[in-house]
Amino acid sequence: MAEGDAGSDQRQNEEIEAMAAIYGKEWCVVNDRAKIFCISISDDIDDPKWTIGLQVMLPNEYPGTAPPIYQLNAPWLTGQERVDLSNSLEEIYIENIGESVLYLWVEKIRDVLIQKSQMTEPGPDVKKKTEEEDVECEEDIILTCQTENPVKALHFDSSENQTGIEELPPIDHGIPITDRRSTFQAHLAPVVCPKQDCEDDGETAAGGRLLHLMEILNVRNVMVVVTRWYGGILLGPDRFKHINNCARNILVEKNYTNSPEESSKALGKNKKVRKDKKRSEH
Repeated sequence: MAEGDAGSDQRQNEEIEAMAAIYGKEWCVVNDRAKIFCISISDDIDDPKWTIGLQVMLPNEYPGTAPPIYQLNAPWLTGQERVDLSNSLEEIYIENIGESVLYLWVEKIRDVLIQKSQMTEPGPDVKKKTEEEDVECEEDIILTCQTENPVKALHFDSSENQTGIEELPPIDHGIPITDRRSTFQAHLAPVVCPKQDCEDDGETAAGGRLLHLMEILNVRNVMVVVTRWYGGILLGPDRFKHINNCARNILVEKNYTNSPEESSKALGKNKKVRKDKKRSEH
């Protein structure tokens, strides 16, 4: 090992030990060998209103010549808020090149959350965590779920003042599934579409698998999007299972298809009808 690498490794270990000592259970080791860590940062430890999950990976060149590789996890974070916060973290690194910056990053994020909580806007609408989420990790990112479903179909206003203007369809959000820090959530909206199509959006083959599920279920005129918040642990093929389960659950909930129990009953009923028909023919 080169002398520079040995020095960087020692400084990283010292910083990691310091972060663990300062933040205790908030600081979490995702992969010690790969030096991937995460921390749940809130505006208030006792009564959190806003929370962000910060995941970092320390490259061999850090802190000497390269910054930590990081990811901000917070579904409520808007695009502009994410850009502004990322710019702030990068400015801190530039101002402290060659120095350890993880503590400065965490406290900067906390300052941003405190400022946000002091504004008049309410916190995100958060459902109670399921038992699965509690068992997996008490520091999982906060999920925003809207449960209102005022209408179930596209609505077009035909008044003279609204001619040619098409209202957006209602969007429903499914119950999240959490596994090893990754959280999956399905979103559904009614659409009028002449053909079925899919998009992976970075999760290779996921779109095709989801489309295949919808074809099997014979659902039409609906768009399903599944969001995954990555928790730092690779799930392998299990991720496709969770994506499809999220999609099926919301399709059943919104009556686009039957539940497995209802489908089984219907199949048994059809078999009985066919059997009785054959007997009557004989």
